[in-house]
Parts: sequence; C-alpha cells; structure tokens
Amino acid sequence: MEWRDEGIIIGSRRHGETSLILEVMTPAHGRHLGLVRGGRSRRMQPVLQAGNRVALTWHARLDEHLGMFQVEALEMNAARLFSSAVAVYGLQTLAAHLRLLPERDPHPNLFETMTIMVEHLEDAEAAAELMARFELLVLDELGFGLDLTRCAATGAKDDLVYVSPKSGRAVSSAAGAPYHDRMLALPAFLHRGAQVRGDARAYEDAFKLTGFFFSRHVYEPRGIEPPETRAGFLSAVRRELGR
Repeated sequence: MEWRDEGIIIGSRRHGETSLILEVMTPAHGRHLGLVRGGRSRRMQPVLQAGNRVALTWHARLDEHLGMFQVEALEMNAARLFSSAVAVYGLQTLAAHLRLLPERDPHPNLFETMTIMVEHLEDAEAAAELMARFELLVLDELGFGLDLTRCAATGAKDDLVYVSPKSGRAVSSAAGAPYHDRMLALPAFLHRGAQVRGDARAYEDAFKLTGFFFSRHVYEPRGIEPPETRAGFLSAVRRELGR
C-alpha cells in the first residue's frame, strides 16, 4: 500500500531512540499517523514541527498498519508560529478539534480552512474569526451542524441575531425577543457571506455559541473535557485585543 499527499503537521511523539510517530492532517487521507525513521535527527527535527506543510509518501504492507512516512518540507511555518502565544495555542486547539474526528477520514474542507488559518494565526483578530468558523465546520463534519441561514420561527433570512440552544437554528430579533434571555447570541460576522468583521464582544459570543454545542453534542456524550488549549487560545486572544 502506498499513497502520496501533502499535509500539515499537528503533532508527533517519540518512538524508540531515533524515530518519531508523526501526526498530520491531509486533504485526501484525513488525520493520519505514520512512523518517520530518523525523525529525531538534526536534519529532520526542524521539518517535523507542528504547523509545517509537508509533502508525504506513506507506505505499509497492509492498509490497517501504522505505516511509514517519507517527508519533505513545503512550507516551514513553525518558527513563525512559535513566536506568538495566539498561534501556539491556536495550532494546538486545531489539533484537538481534529482528533475528535475518526482517523483517516478525509475532510478536505477542514484541511483547506486549516491551511488558511496557519497563514494568519499570529493575527489575533483573524485567528479568532477563523477559529470560530473552523469550530462551526467541525460541528458540521461531526453531524451536529448549526442552521444559521434562516429564522427557525418565521423562515426570514434577515435580522438573525440569536441561535436557539434547543434546535441549533438561527432566530430573528423579532421572533426571539420574548425569549432573549434563553437565547445564544449570533454574531453578525458568522452570517453566510457576511462582509463585516468581528470585535472582542462578537468573538466572545461566537466562542460561547460553539462551546455550548461542543459541550452538548461532543464533550458530554463522550465523557471528555474541553481542551485546555482552547481556553489558552481565548485568553491569548483577549490579551492581544485588549492592548
């Protein structure tokens, strides 16, 4: 068995004295692991850092085996990303979200979004906006997508300012007004095709929204805690935006 693809490195762990087990996100093969012989050498260590985009060749005798990677650098992003707390926590949070998905299942939309995020993770505003959108996409890929396109009560497509915590559907200002204290806020920048940017308050509302549905549909049913790196990312964003 053999395939070739590109990927973004999201993690690694030691294996024996000289090798690494590398974890990557790829467009065609999803989140995938493989052994890199000699991965701890001085030559390979800079290449095998989280955030780097690499060309991969994977081969194994059987498809279900761990297999081995041959790796070549395409973009060396790690040094740039490691200089920013927002980027470091953001990259770790991306990896934690991707690990909620089955290994080796392709999710090309997530890979494309992640590629864009890696380019902008040092920018707190861009990183916050992109992370909120990424979390909505992960929920969708897990089968718990939110419907933010029209009002659940009236079908209207305008003035959508709430999300129902029961249905995960958008609600207009007029329809949701009597129940506003029970509703989740829907920031304008999350509307499909929105041409507006968020602000600190909008990002807080966005992460409260996605965090609520992650807890309900993913963390609580699986008996796991939210990743600590997500809290670290939000704290780092707050510090940057508060300056």
